[in-house]
This record gives sequence, C-alpha cells and structure tokens, in this order.
Amino acid sequence: MTTQRDKAMAMKALHEGSETFLIPGPWDVGSARVFEAFGFKALATTSGGFAFSIGKVDGDVTLAEKVAHCRALADATEIPITADLENGYGDEPEVVAKTITAIADSGVVGGSIEDFDGEGIYDFDLAVERIAAAVEAAQSLTFPFALIARSENLLRGYKDLDETIRRLQAYEAAGADVLFAPALRTLDDVRTVVGEVSKPLSVIGVMVPGATLDELADAGARRISIGGALAQVAYGVLVEGAREMKEQGSFGWLAKMSPENNVAAVLESKG
Repeated sequence: MTTQRDKAMAMKALHEGSETFLIPGPWDVGSARVFEAFGFKALATTSGGFAFSIGKVDGDVTLAEKVAHCRALADATEIPITADLENGYGDEPEVVAKTITAIADSGVVGGSIEDFDGEGIYDFDLAVERIAAAVEAAQSLTFPFALIARSENLLRGYKDLDETIRRLQAYEAAGADVLFAPALRTLDDVRTVVGEVSKPLSVIGVMVPGATLDELADAGARRISIGGALAQVAYGVLVEGAREMKEQGSFGWLAKMSPENNVAAVLESKG
C-alpha cells in the first residue's frame, strides 16, 4: 500500500515538475475511485461537492466532517489528494494552523486556505498571517504537505487583478507552496499572474471559457482543477430526474445512461 509520505512526494513532484497536470475534484469515495481508474495522477476535494453529498450547502461542513471525508478518500485510493479547506474553519491564524494539523492526520497530503470568510475578503495583513500560520504548521509535519494559498477576490465579485497578484505574492513570501487564483477568466490573465509569481499557479480550468488544457499549460498554469463543476453536473442530473419523475411521471433521464458510462465497469477495471 502506498504510504502517506509516498503520496506526498508524488504530489510534490507534480507541483515542482515542468508539466501541467489536471487534478479533478471527487465528492465521495465512488467518484474518487472513478477518477483514479481513469489514470489521473492526483485529486483535489471539492468543498461544495462534498457538502451536497451529505445534504448540506457549501460552507456548512464542519472540520470534523471534512476530516472524516478526507480520511475515507485517502484510505480508498493510492494517489495523492489535497483538500479544499475553505477558510481553515476559523478566522484566527492559530485556528488555521490547527486545521492543517488535523487534516494532515486524515491521510491527505495538502490543502488550500482561502482569504474569504463567507461574507467578505480578509484584511490583507490578517490574510497573510493566516497563510504564514498554515505554512508553519505544514512545515512541522513529517512529510511535505502542499500548502495552497487561494486569493478569492475575483471569485467573490472584487474585480481587481492587481490585488489578486499582490495577495498571491504575499502568500508566496509567507511560504505557500502553490498559489491559487480560482476565477481567472482569460488566458491573458493567467499569463499575467504567472509572470508575477514564481511558485506554481493553480487555476480552475472550467472558469476560463473555451480554454483547453493545452492552452492553459501554454499560458503557464501548472495545476488545473475543476472545483465542484462535475459534482454540480452530477447532482444536476439527479435533480432533473427527480423533478421529471415527480412532475411528469416519466423516465426520460434514463436516456443519459450508456454502456460507455457504466460506473460498475469502470470500478471493476481498477480491481
């Protein structure tokens, strides 16, 4: 069985390598094992997708629930996983540090901390202190924990690319291993950010309209995630089917199934 340290070293190699990689977002053990069966090299949990899977909305999951979720995914797969840790489950830097320690105990090998508290963007100085505390906790571990620092302002309605860059640069100086700007909308914006930082840049590929993995790689992004997009699609089909059965008494959603998309066959192929 692959050890946590083995997984951590594999994740470190991906972040520090020269090739851009796609890291999909599982929301439960089944989706994680499907992604692994298709040969993806790493996974990144989705806070929203996981919340849906336990009947909650994004932002309402507790740290205890997240730790249990991450442990289940790590135990079920042989590839490295980083966790979406939202704001670190608290405002204070010392709380964020404790969150890193707690999530590391679950078996995952990295985690992202964002600078949004559910209502607004953290003050710049506090945001940097929070990342510095997370870095210190990560560096105290016995394996290389990938600390991913997220600048949320573009995602939360603050359309200021310069401020995004300012924050990412400060998080890099505080010791973050990976920098994450989840709502870059154009390839030019990706290029601009890449030109202003030296640590690997992570972006949500589906938020750059029409962009391909190759185009994002050419723009300089190292790590391409999908956030909760695929979970949204999967649960969208569930909602559509439930509505159709209740309101029309029909089963048109069944047409979306096909032999090529047989989940059991995919999972069996992994063994």
